[in-house]
Amino acid sequence: MKAKKSLKKLSMSHVSIFKIKNRRGFAATCKDNLTEGSSKPQAISRMNKALRRMGFTLGQ
Repeated sequence: MKAKKSLKKLSMSHVSIFKIKNRRGFAATCKDNLTEGSSKPQAISRMNKALRRMGFTLGQ
């Protein structure tokens, strides 16, 4: 079994969320990651998954 990796918490102020021009939905950027979602919560959820792969997690 894999050892559980300790995740460093990041605040939501590190994440930039914006409306994508000429497309439907929103995008989120943080730590050189870009994720897209049809809503703001979906974009944040996908960003959290990307950050977990790097050893970070989003705090509330």
